[in-house]
Amino acid sequence: MNALASPTPLRQADATPAFELRLYVAGQTARSLAAFANLHRICETYLAGQYSIEVIDLTKTPQLAAGDQILAVPTLVRRLPEPIRKIIADLSNEARVLVGLDLQPARG
Repeated sequence: MNALASPTPLRQADATPAFELRLYVAGQTARSLAAFANLHRICETYLAGQYSIEVIDLTKTPQLAAGDQILAVPTLVRRLPEPIRKIIADLSNEARVLVGLDLQPARG
């Protein structure tokens, strides 16, 4: 079984999730796998039961990059709650991801 499923969403709850996340990757590279693992860990820690993750592999469906204006991978797009936010990275910097998802205020 592939470590990254595409484009089937990973649902963590039966109800509509508060956070709808889309992770764009390019194949099952080390960077893509790390991004998914980091995202999953962060979501389980801070959003347990309140999120869905849809992984989109642009090597299989490159046309989907245009919809969210993806220029680099891996890119995480927070579709809900609005406004849409994007994070381009392997998501290993937890503090940056939390700020990007509006889960923790930016420290000045």
